[in-house]
Amino acid sequence: MNQKIGILDSGIGGTTVLKEIKKLLPKEDYIYYADSKNNPYGEKAEMQIIKIVDDIVEFLIKEKKCKMIVIACNTATTKCMNHLKEKYQNIPIIGTVPAIKVACDNNYKNTLVLATPQTIDSLRTKELITKYKKKDQEITLFPCPHLAHAIETGQKEKIMTILTNIKKEIKNKKIDSIVLGCTHYPLITKELNEVFPNIPLLDGSLGVAKEVKRKLESNHLINKNGTGTVEFIQSKEKAVVNSVK
Repeated sequence: MNQKIGILDSGIGGTTVLKEIKKLLPKEDYIYYADSKNNPYGEKAEMQIIKIVDDIVEFLIKEKKCKMIVIACNTATTKCMNHLKEKYQNIPIIGTVPAIKVACDNNYKNTLVLATPQTIDSLRTKELITKYKKKDQEITLFPCPHLAHAIETGQKEKIMTILTNIKKEIKNKKIDSIVLGCTHYPLITKELNEVFPNIPLLDGSLGVAKEVKRKLESNHLINKNGTGTVEFIQSKEKAVVNSVK
């Protein structure tokens, strides 16, 4: 099926997910919706997030005729997924959640989860911990207000200040892994490695890509004739969306 895959995020963060999907599915064509106008989602009320995301999904399905929707945002996934699956039952919708399962499966003992306040407070995050954490594992949830927005707007000094303050807050914990619970955070891997040297950084992008491929195959939606094009749509002109190769 030659219809496009619609991917959305509150800005540039979801391009980290898009890159992984393109590696697995190079012949699919994509629409990437960067909603920088409403960034950050993680500091908005739940009903406001649902309204914003629902409007974008409706646009991608009805106007752009997308065959699948990927919510490349942890906050939007944890807050909107039930609503979206109920409303759009005939379209596969894939979400993104913090890679807590990855940390637990790899037997890390002291994992730090960095995410937006909404993701940290979500029921879905708590469910992941309950389901996958072993008795000898500790998981520290750390809300990071303003970090996604600082990344979105390229505020390098603010990014370093936020990360340094996080390190001070958790200095007594022997952290052996960090879950990047927001799709913006892999964009600052260099800064994270500088502040938290020699600590593995875990994100869920590859897992999302594998799930997208599996869903396309099971629903007979694979595009064998596409060229891997990406159409970028921005809700705000000054948003910086890097080209995805």
